Amino acid sequence: MKKAIYTLALVGALYSCKTTQTQKEEQPVIASIDLVNVEEDKVSVSIDPDRFTTENTTFYIPKTVPGTYSTDNYGKFIENFKAIDYDGNELEFEKIDDNSWSIPNAKNLDKVSYQVNDTYDNDGEEGVFSPSGTNIEAGENFMLNLHGFVGYFENEKEEAYRLLVKRPHSLIPGTALSKTVSASTSMEFKEDIYSLDRYFEVIDNPIMYAKPDTTSFMVEGMEVLINVYSPNEKYTSESIKPGIEEMISAQKRFLGEVDNTGKYAILLYLSDSEKQDARGFGALEHHTSTVVVLPEAMQPEQLQKTMTDVVSHEFFHILTPLNVHSKEVHYFDYNDPKMSQHLWMYEGVTEYFANLFQINQELIEKQDFYDRISGKIKSSQQFDDTMPFTEMSKNILEEPYKDSYYNVYQKGALIGMALDIRLRELSDGQIGILDLMKALSDKYGMDKPFNDEELFDDIVALTYPEIRTFLETYVSGSTPIPYDGFFAKVGLKEAETKVNTGYFIKGQTPYIDGDPASKELFFRENIEFNSFLEKLGVEGGDVIKSVNEEEYNVQNVYNLIMKAESWEEGEEVSFVVMRDGEELELTATTAQPTDTETTLTEKDLPESSEEVKLRNAWLKG
Repeated sequence: MKKAIYTLALVGALYSCKTTQTQKEEQPVIASIDLVNVEEDKVSVSIDPDRFTTENTTFYIPKTVPGTYSTDNYGKFIENFKAIDYDGNELEFEKIDDNSWSIPNAKNLDKVSYQVNDTYDNDGEEGVFSPSGTNIEAGENFMLNLHGFVGYFENEKEEAYRLLVKRPHSLIPGTALSKTVSASTSMEFKEDIYSLDRYFEVIDNPIMYAKPDTTSFMVEGMEVLINVYSPNEKYTSESIKPGIEEMISAQKRFLGEVDNTGKYAILLYLSDSEKQDARGFGALEHHTSTVVVLPEAMQPEQLQKTMTDVVSHEFFHILTPLNVHSKEVHYFDYNDPKMSQHLWMYEGVTEYFANLFQINQELIEKQDFYDRISGKIKSSQQFDDTMPFTEMSKNILEEPYKDSYYNVYQKGALIGMALDIRLRELSDGQIGILDLMKALSDKYGMDKPFNDEELFDDIVALTYPEIRTFLETYVSGSTPIPYDGFFAKVGLKEAETKVNTGYFIKGQTPYIDGDPASKELFFRENIEFNSFLEKLGVEGGDVIKSVNEEEYNVQNVYNLIMKAESWEEGEEVSFVVMRDGEELELTATTAQPTDTETTLTEKDLPESSEEVKLRNAWLKG
């Protein structure tokens, strides 16, 4: 990326001398975002392209973006759209749908302008996953997932962009981007300028503007930036740095020579459960950064564990799909997306690595890893186990496949595990799935996509003929994976055991759910409760009105979950629930909740056995 120093006069010319600019070759699309003059919780944006030679054009805001695998219609949050000619007059346009505007007199079009609403303070966030959503809080915080702010013109996704962000002096940007210049254009604001090669780079580089709370560290030549927004100042970037540094250092050791970024940014937004705020917790990956949204009410130990699980998953995306991906991903159509067949690899293998590296690097005990695998098997059984994964992936935006998306993190990870064990078996322990992903990365890389239908051929060519049978049977085929057979190869067996749970959640499986429309919280039906809830006497369908005289609903459910974690042993708690229209009070004394489940344990085998040798190669590499 070229760096240049621009004078204030030149910065001003970007606005005032469009006629002069249009005489220059390859003028970038200039996207301006005003974070200073926020009106009614809306941000003003203008998109200024080079002069059009076509009679008509269409302007788009993305319908969906890579990594979300959902239709979100970010254009729903756009208001007061205008098309403006070179004399400052408004041009006619037609709004085609939520995300596109047709402009017939394109040769006279100077720019388009509009206002953007954010998603975080929308009720239910309009279904947008918070890490891909937006926040506008004047003078306090702006989460710029740029696909929610910056659009593109028809046939101009490959044009260069210049991003101009006017922001208050009190707020600084958290991003992996390098600024071309930051100009003090006023006593009241600064303007950050970023140069990007194409539209994909715009949406691949989120920016979080907030009051300064940033730190960094180096890991094997890679700079890791941590930017934290904690509205009630419960956490700081320094407070979470030790856990992040330990985790990413372990990931880099696990990955070995894989190195395709010199800078990686973690943008952590902690949601305030006491107000209308982000509620979809998790993270979204990008080439050199990740956006993480979690509840600020989390206890430090919970936050560290969640960051390890969530951020490690996103960081491993530097292998796939960021470094190994199909043409459907590389040439992504944001408004008419064609999906790839290989979510089992993009999300499933990534999720598998996020768990495997923790046992490989001794961050968790072996039994913890086995329990996680057992949990994924149980969760995956909630879905159709005969649905071919490639078929589901190709149609993930449509019914009935989109309802199975969560299974990419369950059975998708299990596909990765089984393939890993099979590769270890065929290579006498020498080659695993990480070696395969490195080989695919060497063959392709960030800028060379593969043909979707040729991936299996490439994998077989890089490994063994027997792997084709595995892929065609368990990935593109309808045969369920015989887990017992794979576990037997590495000396594991299933056994009944008691496990500790939270009061309202077991691993990643909650005992409660909520209705976004009514805001009511209720205990899930057709689920086995833990020992505490059984003692309490709850039934599936019971609506939670209050706990210890404090009312709860969907809005503050995380307060309930976090508060329960601090209950002392032997403390009496009181629930008021609605059951069949009748209000009931239920009481119980707190104790560590437990549940019985089937998990994996190691068989009693000598260390010299083939099974133990293969297990050690699988877990330790």
